[in-house]
Amino acid sequence: MKGLWENKEVTELFKTVENSKQKGVSLRNAFASHAKKYGRQPNSVRNYYYQEIDRLANDKARSGELKIDLKKHIKNKSASFSKEEEKNLVAKIDQLRAQGKSVRGACFVLSEGDPTKMLRYQNKYRNAVKQKESKSGGADIIKFSSKRQGLSESDITSLFMGLVRLVKRNITSEIEQKQQKDKESLNEKLRKATLMLGEKDHEILTLKEKFDKLRQDYQALNQKMMKLKCEKASFLSKKLSSSKVKAVINV
Repeated sequence: MKGLWENKEVTELFKTVENSKQKGVSLRNAFASHAKKYGRQPNSVRNYYYQEIDRLANDKARSGELKIDLKKHIKNKSASFSKEEEKNLVAKIDQLRAQGKSVRGACFVLSEGDPTKMLRYQNKYRNAVKQKESKSGGADIIKFSSKRQGLSESDITSLFMGLVRLVKRNITSEIEQKQQKDKESLNEKLRKATLMLGEKDHEILTLKEKFDKLRQDYQALNQKMMKLKCEKASFLSKKLSSSKVKAVINV
């Protein structure tokens, strides 16, 4: 599942790291496990993790949305180079420069594409060279001839990968913003629909109550009319009987 990092995958990565820290397992194993599951490169997962820590530190809303506790993901400060490590680093960079690579290109190779390491190696090398030049006056510094003026292949690769990451990040941000707007729009429509249904239910209940009252009034009126008819019929019957009696008497 290479490509854009979805929120679910980001949350899972940070959870994996937290579990690894609790168990005392190396983060390298956590990155490797996540990379295998999502078809990514371990170094790519590692780089994204440390870059995302910085992004989330500047975006409290997003870290809250993802429910990521940054207190559990504090970046360790890089340890200082020992004299032996510094000597070996300078020698390796000089060797790559002798093959035609720039300082940046050599550091890119040695850092295996890790931007943080690459910058750290580059700064350490240049500081070491300046110190050496200062002590010797530049007499024992080997000058490597440059075969070309343009960027090396490694430089171009580094720039291209940085551009790709930037584009991916912008696309991800745009998609998430659109999804959020769509979600808010749907929620608003749902809220209005719910209110409308509630109003209709109230109107239906009111009409039902009125209908029941009218039906009761109609039944009461109908009973009253039947009673009046019965009373009228009884009155006419009595009157008719009285008239017949009088007629018989008069005869």
